[in-house]
Amino acid sequence: MAVTLHTSLGDLKIELACDIVPRSAFNFLALCASGAYDNTIFHRNIAGFMAQGGDPTGTGKGGESIWGGTFDDEFTGDLRHDRRGIVSMANKGPNTNRAQFFITYGKQPHLNNKNTVIGRVIDGFEALDAMERVPTTGEKKYRPLSEITIRSVTIHANPLADEDIVYPSRTGPPQKASS
Repeated sequence: MAVTLHTSLGDLKIELACDIVPRSAFNFLALCASGAYDNTIFHRNIAGFMAQGGDPTGTGKGGESIWGGTFDDEFTGDLRHDRRGIVSMANKGPNTNRAQFFITYGKQPHLNNKNTVIGRVIDGFEALDAMERVPTTGEKKYRPLSEITIRSVTIHANPLADEDIVYPSRTGPPQKASS
């Protein structure tokens, strides 16, 4: 249930909540496995708030889920924006998750039940600190003045794949891949 984002500022090891938000975790892991996040940038970086990435266009307007289009939120009281290093799906409103995600720089309780938490950083806080210090263009876009790149992703454990579980559609139930 862990991946490492190898960024231009260091590695971020993330523990994913596959057992609590399985559809969102499945989407994120499948995008990681496909290389969709390789050589993409964190296009938005707001000190004290978050860094956002996962858009292959680098504009903040791109990126698709593995099913194409959007998929629904998965909210739970067990996963909250209660600390530095929370990883969540970015969206444009309810049930509009795609590929983009963000990592918090601190507690963000106003995002609870607005953005699906998919995991948390468990190692690499030095890299997260370095990311937060990158100067940006400021208000509105907050684009980093020097690129913060996800060079590649290593998947350490994927219990969904290990158990042969797939989500063949954005709304349907999980299935065994051999079904």
